[in-house]
Amino acid sequence: MISPLFVCHGGPSLVIEDNEYTRFLKDLGKNIKPKVIVIFTAHFEEDITTISAVDGTYEMIYDFYGFPEELYSVRYPAKGSTAIASRISDMLKKNNIESKLDTKRGLDHGSWSMLQLMYPKADIPVVQMSVNPNLPMEEQYKVGEAIRELCREDILVIGSGATVHNLLTINWEAVKPEAWAAEFDDWLVEKVANKELQNLYSFSQLAPHAKMAVPREEHIVPLFIAMGSASEENLPKLLHRSYDYGTLSYICFQF
Repeated sequence: MISPLFVCHGGPSLVIEDNEYTRFLKDLGKNIKPKVIVIFTAHFEEDITTISAVDGTYEMIYDFYGFPEELYSVRYPAKGSTAIASRISDMLKKNNIESKLDTKRGLDHGSWSMLQLMYPKADIPVVQMSVNPNLPMEEQYKVGEAIRELCREDILVIGSGATVHNLLTINWEAVKPEAWAAEFDDWLVEKVANKELQNLYSFSQLAPHAKMAVPREEHIVPLFIAMGSASEENLPKLLHRSYDYGTLSYICFQF
């Protein structure tokens, strides 16, 4: 069995940086050896849950601008798996969750930046999944529940997003996290550790500084999906927590 992960993917340049967090991700990949990776990325938004269904090598999507030129030449030649994509579609259907297959979309940086650090050989099949930030958090959790059996088959489910994600608050000179960002994450970490689902579902009303930390919910949605995909008997673990630029949080949970 392989436990699901929630991983903060940070900015695109993370993939070419050497810091505490990138070293953590590299070590994490060395210690988890899945047969397939299923990754829900905050940069793939669809109203209907969409599953990348390819067997060949993914194209690269450079969904950002203004970053160092070398980022636009990063290649992560992962292949997909139509068999796993079809299986996930069936699992969602059995749980009354509508889905569709996508045979053309490439990997966005919410996927390849994490995977490049964790699995640089690109030798593990990847199935990329969309998110719908307009659904209530309870429904996000149910998407994860629908595919819960995957972890029993050594398939790694990753939610790739962020906890604090407000680009307007970034301070490029900051060396410590802003107090409000840390307070939001403190609340979130405690509720996740104790599996306080009802409080988590209402985080936007209950968590301190929630509107500042999460002005839009696409980046926190993968947390709820990954959490839902875990076995009920598992206790969540905080594997890493650090910050860049005052409010860019790097948090990793294992469920």
